[in-house]
Amino acid sequence: MTLLSININKIALLRNSRGRNDPDVNAFAMRCLDLGAGGITLHPRQDQRHARYSDVGKLKTLCQLRGAELNVEGYPTPEFLAVVHQHRPTQCTLVPDAAEQLTSDHGWDLHKDGEFLRPILAELKALGIRSSLFMDYDNVDIHLAKEIGADRVELYTEPYAEHFGTAQGEIILQGFFAAAKRAQYAGLGVNAGHDLNLENLSAFLRIPNILEVSIGHAAVIECIESGVAHVLKQYTSICYTHSP
Repeated sequence: MTLLSININKIALLRNSRGRNDPDVNAFAMRCLDLGAGGITLHPRQDQRHARYSDVGKLKTLCQLRGAELNVEGYPTPEFLAVVHQHRPTQCTLVPDAAEQLTSDHGWDLHKDGEFLRPILAELKALGIRSSLFMDYDNVDIHLAKEIGADRVELYTEPYAEHFGTAQGEIILQGFFAAAKRAQYAGLGVNAGHDLNLENLSAFLRIPNILEVSIGHAAVIECIESGVAHVLKQYTSICYTHSP
């Protein structure tokens, strides 16, 4: 099956907007896990405008108790890495986000950033943390992620989601098939995320051996519209019928 990891940043954003612990990030994460999600994703940005570094420890405890995975993603600043080193999530996904960036919108350039990432990936491995690099599907150098020490890549799926249901979207999907194959041939596991939703996820998972999808913004909107239990039931049905 493909592991479903729910990104709870938008729940944290709602919490921060009122200055109180409402909605409770941990309670929402717990409900998602109890309804079948296999993991929780958290992306604390440098300004901590939604997820906070202080959320990581509580979520790690929750995921351990539930036998679930915690994926912490973000740009590897010293502050971010200190939190990751302290709490040791199951997976750390490194993302090339600038401090002022609204949302993730591109993957790493490994020719430019590879030597910066190499010692960080080595540190994660020494701590027993699985590493993943956020990558564009049309990056022909995706295999370099393995050479510098990454365990997995996360394919940035917005180009697929943006054109889903069109002829161009089908061409782009074939590009994702090719990217996954290149990564897997190099010995990398393949994750995916960004703007995947209930409408487009099933078609995307025609790609063989997608190990994990991280879904947040769309899932929270769908939960508001249709209810958490209903939405998680649909997501788990889609993910757990696809076997990597």
